Amino acid sequence: MAKSKNNAKKVSYISVPSQIINSLSSSSLQSLLLSPKKPSRNRFFGLNLYRSPRFWFLALFLFCFLGMLKLSYNLDPLVPFSPYPCVTGQPQLQDSFSKKLTTRSQLGFVSNGEKNDIKDQEVGSVDARELKSEVGFGSNEVKDESLKGVVDFQGGKSDGVEEESEFWKQPDGLGYKPCLKFSREYSRWSELIVKNRRKYLLVVVSGGMNQQRNQIVDAVVIARILGAALVVPILQVNVIWGDESEFSDIFDLEHFKRVLANDVRIVSSLPSTHITTRPVVESRTPLHVSPQWIRARYLKRLNREGVLLLRGLDSRLSKDLPSDLQKLRCKVAFNALRFAPPVLELGNKLAERMRSKGPYLALHLRMELDVWVRTGCQPGLSHEYDEIINNERKQRPELLTARSNMTYHERKLAGLCPLNAMEVARLLKALGAPRSTRIYWAGGQPLGGKEALQPLTREFPHFYNKEDLALPGELKPFANRASLMAAIDYIVSENSDVFMPSHGGNMGHAIQGHRAYAGHKKYITPNKRHMLPYFLNSSLPGAEFNRIIKELHRDSLGQPELRTIKAGRDVTKYPVPECMCSDSHTRSSL
Repeated sequence: MAKSKNNAKKVSYISVPSQIINSLSSSSLQSLLLSPKKPSRNRFFGLNLYRSPRFWFLALFLFCFLGMLKLSYNLDPLVPFSPYPCVTGQPQLQDSFSKKLTTRSQLGFVSNGEKNDIKDQEVGSVDARELKSEVGFGSNEVKDESLKGVVDFQGGKSDGVEEESEFWKQPDGLGYKPCLKFSREYSRWSELIVKNRRKYLLVVVSGGMNQQRNQIVDAVVIARILGAALVVPILQVNVIWGDESEFSDIFDLEHFKRVLANDVRIVSSLPSTHITTRPVVESRTPLHVSPQWIRARYLKRLNREGVLLLRGLDSRLSKDLPSDLQKLRCKVAFNALRFAPPVLELGNKLAERMRSKGPYLALHLRMELDVWVRTGCQPGLSHEYDEIINNERKQRPELLTARSNMTYHERKLAGLCPLNAMEVARLLKALGAPRSTRIYWAGGQPLGGKEALQPLTREFPHFYNKEDLALPGELKPFANRASLMAAIDYIVSENSDVFMPSHGGNMGHAIQGHRAYAGHKKYITPNKRHMLPYFLNSSLPGAEFNRIIKELHRDSLGQPELRTIKAGRDVTKYPVPECMCSDSHTRSSL
């Protein structure tokens, strides 16, 4: 046995770098590493080099050297990721919507910890937690998809860049700017009105934050019409949300008083001389009354009693008022009603976090249960959810708004129903929104939860709301305050590059006017009545569908619209021409 061991052939193992193995074919690899069973008698320059270990060492060295030369001078620009595992360079893309540029850097292997660090750096000021999980929507595809359609690996523009830049393009504001120059007569009466200490107007406003906001605007105008001081409006506790917020919780009270100091005197409470006065109470003011009606109805009694109490001001004051009163409406809505500092601070922080990686779209989704009930529409989720809506509507028929004689399909085709998630996604894609679009969605939780949003989040995975963007504890002071939460949504939406509502409503109308007043920032108004037939046409080619949808919305992107040709519309929704003018020499009183 010992002899057998001594005579056994000794086997040598050679460690070959993996890059060399990859660069050789299997046949050449076998010829290199496997010695033939019978050595050949051929000589090379008269020497038996194949028997020398030095020969094999030299051969291996030459193969390594040639392989490394091949790697070093690999100039194929069409292969962004090298097939050789020893390469040390990897393209590193920087996601930039504004510059649309990329850099090409070295390829390298990154550990899991380093990958997380890279993701955190991409966040900017956004919470790292947010982008790591991508808010639970499309978490496996966001990081890769966010880079698609922006630039290719060589820094050149891809086919989607032109379309993407077109989507973010702002409408032509035609030079319109805020223009609130009041008449001499208005200014002359202002001095007498603000000095008056005999007449006081009390108002109780109801509804959600945006509905309350509209009523506060009209309350100031009514106080001006009556020449009375306005006591800070009382916010009625909302029966749906149970929000007990007061005026100063939502709005900056001191700013409100200061801006309107020359128009209407604002007081925090009734003076002691009027506390025991029995006010004139009016809770059934007709719709769309004129200033003449208000004076004829209330002025004589107000002069006698000193205090007037009004409730339910929603749409009670006419939308068509004299020029000075229309300007006052704009002054209240766009200048005086600034949100309270804590609300404004957080809203601006969330807007900054959304903007940290470029422009963003704000989307007001109207998909809550009460919206479906009130509009008489169906969300298109399942029979189960349809039954929930129908039962709620039967139990509370008073919630159903006008045109109760119409069927659901008739309402849908008439453009009276909110868009669901699938329809919103198709509309945005047709209008050229890239998949990488960052979307802030405002509104309450939709019926059906995240499942109802999936058709939208699959197409646009960068999908956030205030809960996703806020750091731990930031929203705690506003918990269970629906009005304050709505105010935060308003701020982030107003600061967006593009805004689109899935349905009308007070918030959509208010932001439309606010964005117009700020210079006609892009505002997409879905042309539901005309576009829905094309949504139902499954045989229409995609390119033709997109062309039609773009054509239908060519004039619905936030361009200036004259209120004078929209009689009966609110000036705070259409501030041109009463509150804005295109004459560059016109002085603004802001």
